[in-house]
Amino acid sequence: MQSKKLASLAKAALDDGKARDVRVIDVRKLTTVADYMIIATGTSDRHVRSIADRVAERATQAGCKPLGLEGEEGGEWVLVDLQDVIVHVMLGRVRDLYKLENLWEMQAPPAEAAV
Repeated sequence: MQSKKLASLAKAALDDGKARDVRVIDVRKLTTVADYMIIATGTSDRHVRSIADRVAERATQAGCKPLGLEGEEGGEWVLVDLQDVIVHVMLGRVRDLYKLENLWEMQAPPAEAAV
């Protein structure tokens, strides 16, 4: 599946799961690790896990099985690796601490308009 479509699918799953402050960042010119980084906030550890599971389930249904899910045990920060799209779902306090979007957006503008 094309990475832009996959990012759009992931964002829709996050929106359906009521994720907060979803950011889609186009990192194609910055790294070869992925084309898009998506960062979202959940309201509780259960919500974070639920949102991440929803993203993984939707991707699998679309024919793109995740390479991995990390962090489900604790639920503070769950990473969904969709190969060309990396989805980070975090509790608000964890997101505030690590500020991932600041790392990427300093060099790349948000890609919401493109997805």
